[in-house]
Amino acid sequence: MREPSVSAVNHDASGPVKDAGPVRTLIIGCGNILRGDDAVGPVLVRHLWERGLPAGVRCADGGTGGMDVAFQMRGVRHVILLDACRSGSEPGALFKLPGSEVEHLPPLAGINLHAFRWDHALAFARWLLKEDYPETITVYLIEGQHFTVGEALSPAVEATMHRLADQLLAELRDAAA
Repeated sequence: MREPSVSAVNHDASGPVKDAGPVRTLIIGCGNILRGDDAVGPVLVRHLWERGLPAGVRCADGGTGGMDVAFQMRGVRHVILLDACRSGSEPGALFKLPGSEVEHLPPLAGINLHAFRWDHALAFARWLLKEDYPETITVYLIEGQHFTVGEALSPAVEATMHRLADQLLAELRDAAA
């Protein structure tokens, strides 16, 4: 009996990776999968994997490892970061901002790995990657409601997450066409 072929799809720490040429867009879902709405980034990335990605698009579960996020951006033209936030807005509110607005906000002096977030990763990546830093970084933040360990996504956050997944897939498919 012949072994099934798996050459078309490889797996690494970030999930399934199709052998479809260079990565143009990297989508990174950040957050803690164990803390309610803070899980929205990694959960959204899993939904995108399940629905299928256009050629040249890759997803990564950034989890809570900000430094790893910086290394995954090397040489990618467009990076999309997804995370939950707490701004005091209505739960499920969606915010979109360019990475350039937040990459210089956190001071890198005195940062330890336990406090290293995606905004620190952007500042670190700009310094580290130099000419290999992405041309465009887009950050999507979804206002969370519950951040308690063991909770599921709140209904408002889950609804916004699905709308954002639809929007991102439509935009990425249009760009690939």
